[in-house]
Amino acid sequence: MTGDTGAEAVVKVEKLEGGVSVLRMSAGENRFNPTMLAGLGSALDEAEAAEGPLAVVLTGEGKFFSNGLDLEWLGQADDAGRREALAGVYSLFARLLEFPGPVVSAINGHCFAAGAMMALAGDWRVMREDRGFLCLPEVDIGLVFVPGMNSLITHKLSGRAARDTMLTGSRLTAPEALAAGIVDGTASEDELLAAAVQLALPVASKPREVFAGIKRGINASAIESLRAEAQSALEG
Repeated sequence: MTGDTGAEAVVKVEKLEGGVSVLRMSAGENRFNPTMLAGLGSALDEAEAAEGPLAVVLTGEGKFFSNGLDLEWLGQADDAGRREALAGVYSLFARLLEFPGPVVSAINGHCFAAGAMMALAGDWRVMREDRGFLCLPEVDIGLVFVPGMNSLITHKLSGRAARDTMLTGSRLTAPEALAAGIVDGTASEDELLAAAVQLALPVASKPREVFAGIKRGINASAIESLRAEAQSALEG
């Protein structure tokens, strides 16, 4: 998905010392549509193109990390556009799972549905301790997880955490997400980005090909399922 004139505007890239690139989504609820997907893809390309250490911190602005699929856009799109967008979402998750550097999700606010899945596709997660929920609400909105999404969630979460989040649709606070092992830490709003950067920095200088290869091994089943899901969406 290229050619979206607003792509750079919806994802801002800030380069920090040590090879860390902060990718800040800045489109309100940061729902996935062609413009957001193009913005995230371009931002990841920019981070990866730089020489030297490599790490990405993915975050949002204000009260939202991401509320997932842009259902309004999908409802208005033609069939080809809808299938391409869904394929883009699955491909984004797969790319994060095998990205050649650490990816830390700094969950600054509400993190729902496919937005939560994107956070899970990162290697580590830090969540704002005093505001925002993490939620997989599909059971309450009448959606069954497609195999690729199911594979991602069940691969990243413990059996108990996957069962409880997927079957109840519960909205988890940061302390609850930490207790369930879904996030690796919590922090205040002011300290969230610094906490995420501190997780990324120690591994930013690892050899890229080796790091990516290990991630592919760890996440192989989820990557394969998501790639197959993307291909299936494109083929209709």
